Amino acid sequence: MQSCDCGTCRDVTLAAAASDERYSGKDLQAAAASLPMQSLDIHGFTYEERHGLLPLLTNAFSTCGGWLLERKTLSPSNMEFRLEIQLHAIQELYGAVIGTGVELTRAGHLALTEMCTRRRHLGFAEQRQVVAIRLELNFLDDVTLHSLLASGGGFA
Repeated sequence: MQSCDCGTCRDVTLAAAASDERYSGKDLQAAAASLPMQSLDIHGFTYEERHGLLPLLTNAFSTCGGWLLERKTLSPSNMEFRLEIQLHAIQELYGAVIGTGVELTRAGHLALTEMCTRRRHLGFAEQRQVVAIRLELNFLDDVTLHSLLASGGGFA
């Protein structure tokens, strides 16, 4: 076996030495493939316009290395995205989604934070596992006091 000084090979060698096991590239792929796929169900909302947000969100998914599997309109104000991403890129995805103006529910923040924490404590092979994410997004209207008074809607 030849020695390589690149960062990836060094990390793999260190991980293998620490566990007293030697893995080849195919063994790493097999180990990652044998892990159960994690699945997240995340809900969010935004006050952004749909036509402006959709290209940003789709670009954010692909820039982070995610695969957008399905984009479905559930109602005029509700959409669903199904995507997959490797665990090592979950932190970048989390930041990119928040950066587009999407607000996540508390449960959504906790689920993504848990994935980010898990990512930090796993080895190279485990970080290559794929995470399936279902993001349900509600588009809300920005209702102000002025718009309520102008429309004649009052507090009853």
